[in-house]
Amino acid sequence: MRDPFGQAPQFLQAWARPLAEPPLNLKTLPLHIHEVLAAWIFYTVLSYIVSPILSTALFPQIYRGFSRRTQVSWHVHAVSFFQAILICVLAIYVLRYDYELAGGSTDWRGRLFGYSGAAGLVQAMAAGYFLWDVWVSTVDFRIHGPGSLAHAISALVVTTIGFRPFANYYGLVFILYELSTPFLNIHWFLDKLQMTGSRAQWYNGMILLVTFGSCRLLWGTYQSYKIYSDLWNAVYKVNPNPIDTVRAGHTSALIDDLNHDNNIPMTVAIFYLASNTLLVFLNFYWFNAMIAAVTKRFKKPAGKKQ
Repeated sequence: MRDPFGQAPQFLQAWARPLAEPPLNLKTLPLHIHEVLAAWIFYTVLSYIVSPILSTALFPQIYRGFSRRTQVSWHVHAVSFFQAILICVLAIYVLRYDYELAGGSTDWRGRLFGYSGAAGLVQAMAAGYFLWDVWVSTVDFRIHGPGSLAHAISALVVTTIGFRPFANYYGLVFILYELSTPFLNIHWFLDKLQMTGSRAQWYNGMILLVTFGSCRLLWGTYQSYKIYSDLWNAVYKVNPNPIDTVRAGHTSALIDDLNHDNNIPMTVAIFYLASNTLLVFLNFYWFNAMIAAVTKRFKKPAGKKQ
């Protein structure tokens, strides 16, 4: 499936080309660098201009009563809410209709080294979002703290590895983690809108737990097992027949380059494996924390008559 926005302009490709050379080898990044930058600019405008204007218009008294810390967090949640919906829609569409990537994903080489222009677009949108996340976590470090910045940097690094290209199929699969994110943000917004313990928050909380458990714990753990198996094959098995990793109308030179590079350094495999394993454990930890947070809002005070 082609990238609907096409390749980056030549001057941007030339600017990003050093990143496509060793030691990074991000060969497809120059093709999508315009989309990475566009996504970063889009989310920056959304957080610093669009969200403040809409928030003031929709909730004038409540929003203006927030401290600066709460206002900054409000905008971060607003961008997260919008991005989660957008990236999930794109990922589901590509997984459904990109037969070049997802259709050939039954082989471990296709799942790890397959690439298409449409998958590259989703990868670029995710990278642009995490680039924005690193920016806001740095600018407002005192508000977000070191944990937020560390998470943003780690997510950006893992996403950027996809431009080798590597695990573009799994990148689409793991993006579906974000199906639970809109409900998490709604839960936070309802607290700030003085609707804690409301019927709306109860229903949203139940949907949040179901989507989080389904997408991150069940679906995510199963897909993690699959990528562990594929990484084992990539590291310990030789690929005798390079696959056609590019079918998006790119240059034949790039196709030949990628077709002869269906391998992965041990360091990259270990880093990706460690990051994914950590996220699996964090998902179970967060799920328990969510259950506690949701139920806490609906417990009746001790000694209150029924």
